[in-house]
Amino acid sequence: MTRLNLTDLRTMKAQHNKIVMLTSYDASFSKIMDAVGVDIILVGDSLGTVVQGHESTVPVTVDDMIYHCRHVLRGSQRAFVIIDMPFMSYATPQQAAQNAARMMTSGGAQMVKLEGGGAVIEETVRELTERGIPVCGHLGLLPQSEHRLSGYQSQKWSEQSVQKLLKDAKGLQQAGAEMVVLACVPATVGAQITAELTIPVIGFGAGRSCDGQVLILYDMLGISAGKTQPFNHDFLADTGNILDAVDKYVRDVKSGDFPQPQHEYE
Repeated sequence: MTRLNLTDLRTMKAQHNKIVMLTSYDASFSKIMDAVGVDIILVGDSLGTVVQGHESTVPVTVDDMIYHCRHVLRGSQRAFVIIDMPFMSYATPQQAAQNAARMMTSGGAQMVKLEGGGAVIEETVRELTERGIPVCGHLGLLPQSEHRLSGYQSQKWSEQSVQKLLKDAKGLQQAGAEMVVLACVPATVGAQITAELTIPVIGFGAGRSCDGQVLILYDMLGISAGKTQPFNHDFLADTGNILDAVDKYVRDVKSGDFPQPQHEYE
């Protein structure tokens, strides 16, 4: 079976077919995701909290990410695989290129994801894409910056902050990013950015108008030890077993039944 590629994902956006993304950290869950049609598996640095038991994603290392990505690749055959670049692994464009190369060659990922926008991050994105490394951006709530932001919580969105977010999203696209995850923003903002970008926009609490949706696996199964976010939904409680829960998530995203208004930020 051939894995999905960037052309497939761009076509899905163009044809208004919703893209389903879910985090995974091992072979067993990845096999389930492949079986029910998850389009993108994100090997997220969220493993720091949901697998390793840390209070944040900050302690996660490049080696941790590579280790888990290898497992995900063994368990899946169809899904496009993205790997998070962990905290301070892309402090400079040169460092980012070295670490991203390792994560793709040793880990097997098809794309790397990094947080933030603005001139510094755009320079890094250009460095990576010019070297043939596909990049997914991440804007909105930035988990790796939670200490600076006083915790993992949604921001207040003024018109000025919305315009900055839109500028950052367009800047990432112009720098060569092939996808953006948009986290914890009002649904109206998610809709505006999705409409103005030509690359896929994946919502993480950003409303149903995004090109696709992503959740943290353990959150959508209702088994996370930490605080759940308002955009999450417990699909395991709906279905009673893991396979059906992931299948329902896929079907609900594809049909537009998820997210509902109660899963949106104001």
